[in-house]
Amino acid sequence: MYILLALVGACALGIAAHYMIGGRELRGVALTPAMATALAALFYTGMQWLGVGEDSIWLWLASIVGSVAVAAGLTVAIVASRRRSDASARATLGI
Repeated sequence: MYILLALVGACALGIAAHYMIGGRELRGVALTPAMATALAALFYTGMQWLGVGEDSIWLWLASIVGSVAVAAGLTVAIVASRRRSDASARATLGI
C-alpha cells in the first residue's frame, strides 16, 4: 500500500513539472504526470525487488524525486524534438 503514496506524490509533482516546463502547447497535459507516475511505479517496485526497505529514504527519493526528474528530462527532450520537427516541416513547406 505504500506504493500508492509514491505514485500520488510523483503524479502531483509531475503536474507541477508540467506547468514549470515551457512548450505546453506542443504536448499533452497528461504527458509529464503520466510518465512520472509510471516511472515511480517502476523505481519503487525495482528497489523493493532489490531489497530496499520501505523505511529507507532512498526508496522514496528515487521513486518520487527521481521519477519526476527523469520525466521532466524526457518532457524537455520531447518538446525540443517537436520544435525541431516543426521547424523542419516549415522549412520544407517554405513557410
